[in-house]
Amino acid sequence: MLNISGVQEGFVLDHIQAGMSMQIYHDLKLESLDCCVAIIKNARSNKMGKKDIIKVECPIDQLDLDILGFIDHNITVNIIQNDKIVEKRVLSLPKEVKNVIRCKNPRCITSIEQELDQIFVLTDPNKQVYRCKYCETKFKGKRKIVL
Repeated sequence: MLNISGVQEGFVLDHIQAGMSMQIYHDLKLESLDCCVAIIKNARSNKMGKKDIIKVECPIDQLDLDILGFIDHNITVNIIQNDKIVEKRVLSLPKEVKNVIRCKNPRCITSIEQELDQIFVLTDPNKQVYRCKYCETKFKGKRKIVL
């Protein structure tokens, strides 16, 4: 049995879909943090069968919960202080994501003006549909991203 020590101060991302931990590691830019990170892949789970877990020893304010909610809003965030879980946060779909995905519309203003933020707005929470903020206004919703 593999043994990974606990986190004294930091957070644990639990209930990650099996095989998704490395994508989340890169999307959250955890490689740029100067802290200890443990990735556990394909751990046994009664709820999910298999799951991934990421343990990070750094303050929670260095984690972008909006990006994490966009990637997978079923992930549980356990905040650890003094070796104990002090809070469990359940994620939700963010109403807006900035600079996470790029608009594929070649006529979008963000294709011409490279310094503009790529902003997508949640337009249908049930179907998890995000639309480009700029194209939504100009083209009345013809461009969309479906998760």
